[in-house]
Amino acid sequence: MLNEQDFYKEHDTDKVWWLETPDKIGEILFSFDKKTVFNLFRDYPDKLTPEQRQIFDSENPFWVDFFSDRTKKPS
Repeated sequence: MLNEQDFYKEHDTDKVWWLETPDKIGEILFSFDKKTVFNLFRDYPDKLTPEQRQIFDSENPFWVDFFSDRTKKPS
């Protein structure tokens, strides 16, 4: 069960909430509303709406670069 205190933001102005999961190594979870939770490795970018993707990408350039092979269009 998720608790309010399990969520945090990297910066106060961010719209992405990260979820503390100390009991699950390697799992990185995030949310935009603290209700729908995404698994970074499984759900990014395909399960995000275009608006969510724009928000996530603008706040998390590291992950955009990390997953650049997922987002490149075939040539």
